[in-house]
Amino acid sequence: MYNASTPPHEWQKILWKKQPFPDNHLPPSFLSSLQRNINLKQYTYTSLFKTVLPVTQHLSNTALFLSTFAHLKTGRLDPRVLVYLGSGLSILGFGIYEISSPQWGHRLAQALKSSILVFLALASLAPVLRTLTAATSDDSIWALAAGLFILHTVLADYTPERIRVVRDRVDGESQGGLTSVLSINAAVSASVVLASRLQTDIAVFSLMLYAVQSFALLPVLRQRLQRYPILLFALTCFVSGVSLAALPSSTLVLPLATLLGLVTFGSPAVLVWSQRYKNRIRGPWDPAIPQLNAKKD
Repeated sequence: MYNASTPPHEWQKILWKKQPFPDNHLPPSFLSSLQRNINLKQYTYTSLFKTVLPVTQHLSNTALFLSTFAHLKTGRLDPRVLVYLGSGLSILGFGIYEISSPQWGHRLAQALKSSILVFLALASLAPVLRTLTAATSDDSIWALAAGLFILHTVLADYTPERIRVVRDRVDGESQGGLTSVLSINAAVSASVVLASRLQTDIAVFSLMLYAVQSFALLPVLRQRLQRYPILLFALTCFVSGVSLAALPSSTLVLPLATLLGLVTFGSPAVLVWSQRYKNRIRGPWDPAIPQLNAKKD
């Protein structure tokens, strides 16, 4: 609305009145209401370091699985040893998961039943999986497995258990749960095509059992341990160390160590450094945000 008390030659923020100023005129008071970085959350290196640990652990776990496949294919790893080690570590992980639960000890029978069913299912499917891709070339298998593992890594759920549960309750449906299921499906599919390149049924069975333990069970334990940063750091160091030691060639140690180092230590530092260039401005000229499906009183 026009203000009669305004001096005749003072610029006004209106369009309906012709004023003695050029169209691109900007008075000194035009940016007086400018606001910069309102409600900006400043991240610290420590908090980002804790956040990136699940990503490092996930990359190390994937590298360890690929190394295990290479050792099985070349015959340097006995499949029975893999079954024993995987089963023992799964029992240990289940114990840690149950101890950290408020009501532990109530899911032992269900876990035992599920484990027996998984054992029987994989044992019966091993002969079929071994010859599943017999008519497919190795190059196609490697490319398909690489694409599936990349998809698995991108879609994996790296959020803590508590945050994921609260988010699902607020949203009404689990968007993170959908991507997590797709991630597990991609990992299992990649494991199937790799297992089809092994020579014996017991090798196929051991690799598929290890895939279930690595890509379905270990992420659940990781999400629970994100409540305890020290335990999560210990798990990440253990998996990373084993993945580096289990590489089939010593020439791969430096690239993998560099990748893990950049992800673990470099990415938080880059994000903290880039915060100084954050410049989000707000003012009275910002467009209104439409409210769709707004509730009426």
